[in-house]
Amino acid sequence: MIVKHLDDVIGTAADVDTEGWNSRRLIYKDAGVGYSINDTIIKPGTEHEFEYRNHFETVYCIEGEGEIIDLATGVTHAIRPGTLYCLNQHDRHVLRANKGRHMRMVCVFNPPLTGREVHDQTGAYALAD
Repeated sequence: MIVKHLDDVIGTAADVDTEGWNSRRLIYKDAGVGYSINDTIIKPGTEHEFEYRNHFETVYCIEGEGEIIDLATGVTHAIRPGTLYCLNQHDRHVLRANKGRHMRMVCVFNPPLTGREVHDQTGAYALAD
């Protein structure tokens, strides 16, 4: 059994902070459960273009508001607490947090992240060896 608290992650190497987002990585590939899970903050007023070509991602919003734009269709979906989106086709998208308040998201990746990934020029994570 693995039991953690967010406080166990904050301030460690598993707490990845950038100008636009902060990802607190709770479960990695080495846990052996077939997925990874992050508690992620999308900083207020920021916009990010991603395409996880090597991973499926499901995201559940627990705080804040923003939107996600499906770049294949141009359709924009509002995000607020209780909204879930699943990138089941490796969907290229723009994620935008409203100004004034962050969005807090629970993110699940399959295959699981190792914790060493960084976004490449396309907004994707490379597949772990």
